[in-house]
Amino acid sequence: MNIVNTLSYYDDKAKEFCENTINADVSPQRDRFLGYLPKDASILDFGCGSGRDTKAFSDLGYEVEAIDGSLELCKVASEYTGIKVKNMLFQELDDVDRFDGIWACSSILHLSKVELKPVLKKMVVALKKGGVIYTSFKYSDFEGERNGRYFSDFTEESFKEYIADCPEITIIDSWITSDVRPGRGEEKWLNLIMKK
Repeated sequence: MNIVNTLSYYDDKAKEFCENTINADVSPQRDRFLGYLPKDASILDFGCGSGRDTKAFSDLGYEVEAIDGSLELCKVASEYTGIKVKNMLFQELDDVDRFDGIWACSSILHLSKVELKPVLKKMVVALKKGGVIYTSFKYSDFEGERNGRYFSDFTEESFKEYIADCPEITIIDSWITSDVRPGRGEEKWLNLIMKK
């Protein structure tokens, strides 16, 4: 639907985007996610952007696969992480019972609410039983284009309602954080951990 504009935004601004996000400290979110995973977990970095988190998981000894829809981001992230990042759209995920964890940090928020539900269901199928998904959305009720990219925002209440018809997944942890990028602290994020 609107992902084309978003992908061309990331293709055009890949270098600048990576410079702005590569040092953003999301280690508290990563640690909270890893707390729900076994020590030898396999993790899918779903929309890996700069590769910041792929590298962090890999450096900690986890088995990591990374994908991104932007070809330019895949190139940058592959170089940064030393891992071959697969150029793939979220809708193309077709793994079954494969991952202990799926990390979708500020990524699936670019899908419209119509496109997001089927992708969430694919993510659940790709998880092993008891596996977990971490994801984050901007905290509001907005949906639409913002600065050249498409966003679906949620609050805890609106997200609970949104997944009410997905009984195969349960929210086990949610919290709100400020944006960690310089000068963006007033922006709020909804962080969610869901279990299969």
